[in-house]
Amino acid sequence: MSDDALAVANLLERIGQLVRSDEQVGDLYPAQWAALRYLSRANRFSRNPMALTRYLGTTRGTTSQTLIALERKGYVSRTANPRDKRSVDLDLTKQGHAKLRGDPVARVAGVIEDALGRETAVARDHLSRILRHLIDLNNARMFGLCHTCRHFRRDATGSKASPHRCSLLEADLSDEDSEKICVEHESAT
Repeated sequence: MSDDALAVANLLERIGQLVRSDEQVGDLYPAQWAALRYLSRANRFSRNPMALTRYLGTTRGTTSQTLIALERKGYVSRTANPRDKRSVDLDLTKQGHAKLRGDPVARVAGVIEDALGRETAVARDHLSRILRHLIDLNNARMFGLCHTCRHFRRDATGSKASPHRCSLLEADLSDEDSEKICVEHESAT
């Protein structure tokens, strides 16, 4: 391992520590911030307690306590899943969306954009490769964007409201759905 690689890993760790420190201010804890972020980015098939547990890499109990706290604070709501009455779907409330406007990660994104400018996309691509490699090493799920999945079918339905299709879930997808992360994601490459 090179000194440069170790320095980059240490810098990423320190950035993460600073974000978690910012997340301690106010009425949310880091796990609650992570849950809000996930729910704002997840597609409708991935906004449930099990997918959140997998994404966060925590236990069901930890996820349950996180969701109870977020519901109590008015940031998340639960509804019965229409496809499976034994499970629930999670959604951000208006207060949850409003809370995310003060997300500490958004502040870091602004700093990244200021520091890297046009090179932000290059950094994103490099970090994405690193993430994919770590996911493979840890046998974890990818949670990639729907439109990058091997099951995604662009313009497959002929419908304006839901022009795309997921061939795995046999479900129509809107343009908005196609830009969300999915628990079922499988790389197209």
